Amino acid sequence: MAAAELPFVIKVCGITTEDDLETSVEAGANAIGFNFYPKSPRFLTAARARRIARSARGPYIKVGVFVNPSEDELLEIASHVPLDVLQLHGDQSPVHLASSFRVWQASHPTADRKSLDPAVEAWLLDTPTPRHGGSGETFDWSLAADFPRRLIVAGGLDGDNVASAIRTANPWGVDSCSRLEINPGQKDQERVKLFVQAALGAFRSQSKLHSEVHS
Repeated sequence: MAAAELPFVIKVCGITTEDDLETSVEAGANAIGFNFYPKSPRFLTAARARRIARSARGPYIKVGVFVNPSEDELLEIASHVPLDVLQLHGDQSPVHLASSFRVWQASHPTADRKSLDPAVEAWLLDTPTPRHGGSGETFDWSLAADFPRRLIVAGGLDGDNVASAIRTANPWGVDSCSRLEINPGQKDQERVKLFVQAALGAFRSQSKLHSEVHS
C-alpha cells in the first residue's frame, strides 16, 4: 500500500514484538513505526525489524523512524527492511533522499514554515523534547490547524483525545506510541484498539462532513 494512496493515516509507532504488530493491524492501524534510534527503549536492529514486519499480513505501510541518521545508515537499513516511508527526526536528516524514498519529516508546532521542503510527503508535528519525541505530552492542536502541507499529528495521543485532535487540526494522519504502552516498548492491546477505533471514527466523520460541505 502506497502512503500517498491512503485517505488518512493511523500510525502505531514503537512496535517491538510480533504480537503488538498483529494487534495494531487487526485493530485497523494502516501505518506501523519501527524505531531505529539506538538511544530509544523501542530500538530495533534491522534484522529484528525485518522479522517483525514479516509476521503480520494486512494493508499497512512500514515506517522507519530515524534520528539524525547518516545517508549510509538509512540506505543500509532500508536494504534489509521493507520500509515504505523514512520518518526523519533531528536537524541533520538527509531529506534529499526523498527523491528515492517517501519521507515524513518530524518538526514542532511553532517551527518556521517558510522553508518546508516540497519533496517531503508529510510533516509530523510533535511536542518538542530533547529526546526527539516520545514525551507522551500533547501540544495545542490549534497551532497545527492552518499547517500548509500534509500533516500528521503526534504527541500524547490516545483513545480519549485523538478524536479531538483530528477535529481541531484536521490532519492527514495521527501517530501514537508511549500513551499506548504498559512499559516502554510494550503495548497495551486495549489502549491500541481504543486509539485506532477512535481515530477511525473521527476521520470518517471528518470525511462525511467535508463531503456534505462540498456537495
